[in-house]
Amino acid sequence: MGLTEKFISEADAALSSDFLEHGYVIRPVDDREALDALRREVTGLVAAQLGQDMPNDPDAFLNNIHRHVAVPALNPLRLAVYRAMNGKPWCRPTYFKLGRSYLEALVGNELAMQNRINLSIQMPDDDSSLLDIHADVFGGETPFQVVQWLPLVDCHDTKSMFILPRPKTEAVKPRLAELGENGMAELYRMVESDLIWLDVPYGTTLIFSPNCLHGNVVNRMPTTRWSMNCRFTGLFTPYTSYEKKIGSYYLPITTKPVSRIGMAYRHPTGFTE
Repeated sequence: MGLTEKFISEADAALSSDFLEHGYVIRPVDDREALDALRREVTGLVAAQLGQDMPNDPDAFLNNIHRHVAVPALNPLRLAVYRAMNGKPWCRPTYFKLGRSYLEALVGNELAMQNRINLSIQMPDDDSSLLDIHADVFGGETPFQVVQWLPLVDCHDTKSMFILPRPKTEAVKPRLAELGENGMAELYRMVESDLIWLDVPYGTTLIFSPNCLHGNVVNRMPTTRWSMNCRFTGLFTPYTSYEKKIGSYYLPITTKPVSRIGMAYRHPTGFTE
């Protein structure tokens, strides 16, 4: 019973198969208590920026923030909360903790993490926070990465994000040269019928390959979307962008002792072979 012919567990194999087939997975967070604590902290930062007391119901408060904030004031609020959140020592470790088992199964156990966690707020019928269809590799990002996308409220339909699954993204890539002056709009129309609108309830995390085409549209739901996102890559995978490289945009988070010893090793000088 102690012998095995497999290098990975059945659960990790199923996760990997799902990810390779679709380009994304949606799973329950690894630590629901930590998620609830993170949302309370973010809610407190929002309330403080608005000069309000901490609300009793963070979910209702965040979902209905459009009743408290006008559209012109939204981005200043988002930036203030983003800066305050990323200044907390718990921010990045807790965020990683929420998806650690999936990230290690999909990417590896020696990881580099984006140096800041992004925050997105999309109020109903607001067109000021749109992200047109794109793939991150088109902008010079490393293809050896995933994005962990974490909702702070239930996200679905236009309150969520869309993705073109991996096989369909690969199929459409040869046609990108056909696009004219209105490239992104043409691309969206080209693939619109194949887009998947992701249902990502609070309590789950979405991990996707940003090599897949993805984006969002105007939120037509009656409540506000709150989500966070952050990129992860293997510590020793190639970094194809000078601006988005290890040591600046990405920071090591789980470097193992043998790697530390190996990276510090220098061949002795003065010897001949």
